[in-house]
Amino acid sequence: MRIDKLLSNTGYGTRKEVKKLLKSGAVKVDETVIKDAKKQVDPSGHIVTVYGEIVRYKEFVYLMMNKPPGYISATEDATQQTVLDILEPEDAVLKPFPVGRLDKDTEGLLLLTNDGQLAHQLLSPKKHVPKTYFAIIDGLVTDSDVKAFKEGVLLDDGYMTKPAILKILKGENQSEIEVTISEGKYHQVKRMFEAVRKKVVYLKRISMGNLVLHEDLELGEYRELTDEEVDILRNSEQFNT
Repeated sequence: MRIDKLLSNTGYGTRKEVKKLLKSGAVKVDETVIKDAKKQVDPSGHIVTVYGEIVRYKEFVYLMMNKPPGYISATEDATQQTVLDILEPEDAVLKPFPVGRLDKDTEGLLLLTNDGQLAHQLLSPKKHVPKTYFAIIDGLVTDSDVKAFKEGVLLDDGYMTKPAILKILKGENQSEIEVTISEGKYHQVKRMFEAVRKKVVYLKRISMGNLVLHEDLELGEYRELTDEEVDILRNSEQFNT
């Protein structure tokens, strides 16, 4: 990798700014001053420093966020705040993107990464990666709704959903439920309940594949996944009813 690309990717400025940094003599590779922006370096084999500080290079980043309401799951938007606006500069510079999307008013587990291969694996319809949500429903959710979800329901656009697992946690005027789906259609959970004449008033994603939202993460907080959690994601089991 070229030294200017390495420094740019780790937050030391634009390519133009990095070239000025190199010319100043502030950059060393294995204690040797490097001024040539085209110099090839191996981030895993060379020690690169800027003003004596070791440059920590990561090819991929994996972040678990407890998405707050009011943010859209996008990398940029002209008028609305996106989940990337929550990130610290040292994480944003790695250019992660949300894997899938949560509605603006939906909370909970959102994975952000710059690992396109893993993102494709998790989002591919062929993989059937399950996603589980906690929801509060305006209306009494019944066993007949559980049966309907298990068989698949007809959405307002004529699409028949794949089977979903619906669990009733509390059934009163406002029911508390968990629902697991294997698809990611637009507003799917809300539309599935509309199909059985009920309304979602609160929605939170609590798991994706075998990855579960960490209970200590407050709304708007995020952290890096551990190596074990990344392995869990890579080995997420297929949806099975």
